[in-house]
Amino acid sequence: MLTGMNEYSRLRRVAMRRPQDAMIDQATIDREWRDLNYHTAPEFRRAVTEHQRFAEIIAGVGAEIIHLPADDALTMDSLYVRDAAAICPRGVILCNMGKPARRGEPAIHGKAFEQAGIPVIGKITGSGSVEGGDLIWLDEKTVAIGRTYRTNDEGIRQFKDIVGPGVHVEVAIMPHYKGPSDVFHLMSVISPLDRDLQLVYSPLMPIPFREWLLDRGMELVEVPDEEFASMGCNVLAIAPREVVMVQGNPESKRRMEAAGCKVHVIEADAISVPGEGGPTCLTRPLMRV
Repeated sequence: MLTGMNEYSRLRRVAMRRPQDAMIDQATIDREWRDLNYHTAPEFRRAVTEHQRFAEIIAGVGAEIIHLPADDALTMDSLYVRDAAAICPRGVILCNMGKPARRGEPAIHGKAFEQAGIPVIGKITGSGSVEGGDLIWLDEKTVAIGRTYRTNDEGIRQFKDIVGPGVHVEVAIMPHYKGPSDVFHLMSVISPLDRDLQLVYSPLMPIPFREWLLDRGMELVEVPDEEFASMGCNVLAIAPREVVMVQGNPESKRRMEAAGCKVHVIEADAISVPGEGGPTCLTRPLMRV
């Protein structure tokens, strides 16, 4: 059984993959970044330093970090470990990636989780696709899932079957935005900060989903337009109202602090900016307390 089915309690166990095991080296980055739709080629040495600092902040709240392994079937995209697996109270659900170049990741993650004593209780298969960035647990009985170009109807159906009828699955049908080639998940527009506090970018939120959050008594901290593209909305809670965000989003930081949050700011010019994968994307939380 996994505990802490939410995105805001104190992290106890989290999976990450070091740049040394995803990007491998500068030569690998230079070979892969264009085909994977990165904006620029990350600088490998800088990525190692940035990722280490990020991991130190996470470890600072008492979290155990499981370092996922390298594998010849992986690309540098495997740095963003959130997407290959989801969780539910009974264990891990292996995803089926919407991005073809990442299809090998879930099985590799599954082996690593089982070796760490974490049960794998299901997987998304066939024509179904689900990516972890489209899933947000609000509590043990409630999960939101984004219907995006990376998570389709068949994947959502399979996810519902795995978690069972005791869990309410709220489907948020996301907008087209930049289209199928873009990385646009549910967690692109919402990051939980506490039980009743959400960081959001409302202009790209589905109206029914936003109203559903408000009906549940959520307070919304709004990310300004000028900080959405710089991942102002991609924030990882490491404890209630204690979060990590990428640098370059001062107004989002100020608004979270005004709501009572402690905000850690990381340099992420190599690990986040080129591939548009912020702190949530770089982590697969497994247990919270």
